[in-house]
Amino acid sequence: MPLFSSAPESLCILRLSAIGDVCNAVSVVQAIQKQWPNTKITWVMGKMEAQLLSDLPNVNVLVFDKNRGIKAYFELWRALKGKRFDALLHLQTALRASIVSLGIKAKYKLGFDAQRSSDMQSFFINHKVPSPKSAHVLDGFKAFILELGIEDEPLQWHIPISRQDQQWALTKVNNKATVVVVPGASKAYKNWTAQGYAQVIDHLVKKGFQVILAGSPAEVEIDLAEKVVKHCPVNMINLVGKSSLKQMLALLKESKLVIAPDTGPAHMAVAVNTPVIGLYAHHNPLRTGPYLYRDYVVSAYQQAIEAETGKKLSDLSWRARVKDPQAMQRIKVCDVVNMVDKAVTDFSL
Repeated sequence: MPLFSSAPESLCILRLSAIGDVCNAVSVVQAIQKQWPNTKITWVMGKMEAQLLSDLPNVNVLVFDKNRGIKAYFELWRALKGKRFDALLHLQTALRASIVSLGIKAKYKLGFDAQRSSDMQSFFINHKVPSPKSAHVLDGFKAFILELGIEDEPLQWHIPISRQDQQWALTKVNNKATVVVVPGASKAYKNWTAQGYAQVIDHLVKKGFQVILAGSPAEVEIDLAEKVVKHCPVNMINLVGKSSLKQMLALLKESKLVIAPDTGPAHMAVAVNTPVIGLYAHHNPLRTGPYLYRDYVVSAYQQAIEAETGKKLSDLSWRARVKDPQAMQRIKVCDVVNMVDKAVTDFSL
């Protein structure tokens, strides 16, 4: 039986980070809004994530800035003082998030069941949400709203983009068929090789696409982008570290295709309905891949995890992570090129 037979008055969403996960969570929040338009929603999220999502329609965003240390908890709890929600959707198992939840008053505090829970989350909730059969993070989130009483419908996203940010992106695309390549993730072990990207970009340019590199100002991403440019015989536009999150979202929306490793912009692309080719080796793409485009993932995960553990994938937990820092080098250029060609055909790019 669902928890609510009619729309509750108020709900609180707790998902602090990271960019990819909060982008996934947007779809379940907006599924609630579609079916229960009068339910007031408060979302507690991280400072960086709020740069992307603070203007979500009809969502009261409260920012938790972890960089402020213990002060961040007290500041947030003061902002929540006197508020009581019908339910809290505790979508993050990290202990930091659970401590945050201590200041959130709610009749029901929903969290993950034993299959997905970790970091003692079960001590901070009073209602466990049954895990779905699908391993994907977003399907785990979706299980929360089904437990509330939301009907099971295809998920959709709407993240506002200002006219100014849209114009910035249009200027960069400049009426050309554009592929955005996000070469780097914040963690270097998730990154493919500069030489590999250079060969794929060469293939894209020969097919008539303009290529734009995008990414955050993190040093690891800037360094990798510079190496890609150095190794590539064709021209591209390097915007790594030169855009805001909103500008990047607009750029992804205006592009024909995105190529990225296991990082936030892959999920941002899903949110603006741009096809994504994901490059994976460390995490199971069935769990963390770009939700609408999992059929377009180039994955060395199975090969790497079986080599590392000596076990078949079917005998391992769906959460098993490859530890080999060189695992991404198992991805072959020819496999990425073939996936590019498949995407170009399938999406009539």
